[in-house]
Amino acid sequence: TLNREPRVATTMTTAGAANGKKRSNSGRRSVSGPSHHGAMPATLQAYQTAPKAATTATQPPTKTVFHLGVNWPGFNSGGDHLPATMGSAGRSATMGSGAMGSAAFWDSVASISEQRNRAFAEPVSWALALLTTEPVPCGCMGQPAFAKLSIFFPMWNEKDYIERALDAGGAACDDLLAAGEIADYELIVVDDASTDDTADLADQFAAANPRVRVVHHRVNRKLGGSIKTGFATATGDLVLYTDADLPFDFAELSKAIRLMRLYESDIVSAYRHDRTEEGSSRAIYTFFYNLLIRVMFGVKMRDINFAFKLCKRHIFDHIELHSEGSFIDAELVIRAKKLGFTVTQFGVDYFPRTRGQSTLSSPAIIIKILREMFELRAELQSITKVV
Repeated sequence: TLNREPRVATTMTTAGAANGKKRSNSGRRSVSGPSHHGAMPATLQAYQTAPKAATTATQPPTKTVFHLGVNWPGFNSGGDHLPATMGSAGRSATMGSGAMGSAAFWDSVASISEQRNRAFAEPVSWALALLTTEPVPCGCMGQPAFAKLSIFFPMWNEKDYIERALDAGGAACDDLLAAGEIADYELIVVDDASTDDTADLADQFAAANPRVRVVHHRVNRKLGGSIKTGFATATGDLVLYTDADLPFDFAELSKAIRLMRLYESDIVSAYRHDRTEEGSSRAIYTFFYNLLIRVMFGVKMRDINFAFKLCKRHIFDHIELHSEGSFIDAELVIRAKKLGFTVTQFGVDYFPRTRGQSTLSSPAIIIKILREMFELRAELQSITKVV
């Protein structure tokens, strides 16, 4: 019986081989062949001792090493000593018959040993090959990168915010480029007939940066008109709409794209964790507005009007927006969900406007939202799924 002790490196001396004893190397435990398995067969003793006697003067003591899941006697650390130096006939003769003693078996072991040696002969070449391989743009979970991300900002008298908005958007897109999430991007300013320096500043930024584009409205078309212009102008397969006052940290954009991939969403819409800094009136207004949307259209959403809508471009092959006012956020989500597109929400920290003044909660804006809601109610309720 062949005595094997997995993963225990031992040294066999010539004298030890004669009486079938193994002596522990470097203080490891000793294993006695005869005490466990009886006397060692003469053929196995000849196999172990004869080659060593011939190479005692030039070879260090042979070791048993872990190879192919088993410690095979006769292999040293290089895998090129025994039994690879023996002919197939000699191996068959010394080991006897059976699978362990067949010439084919030992030829296969020797072949694997030679392949292993060749595989590690040029590790530097392997490393250089890996380093010089061109990376393939790839997003998270091995999915291909989006070809282009378009971010657009509806702006009316936003001279205090325009530079910061474009800088933050550009930095976030550069990070996405480096991460392989997108292959290209563009930043779009929709100037809604501003009366301050917003239009001039936008043109200056566009002249200095080829990724910045500007669209000017001759007349003020409010939020709805600006959002429709932004979606119509965007050329990316992924489109984000948000406000110039940066109501969220742009680092959340990477998370939104990850959620879009993970849940195979067509739209990712954010909601605000906390709106207490705006005062109780805005929180109450938002609560009842979301409740009204749910009752009238059967669409359950949190903070449906928040300015963070990340959309796949293909949904606009089926969606045509009609609102000119602030109802457009709800109209987009209602149409998408009624058509069967997937909408995913996630929460973000909210940063209220610190410069200028918001007009979204003014009585005139609220009245226009309610008017458009009732005007579009019948059409929106009649939408049927297409996906």
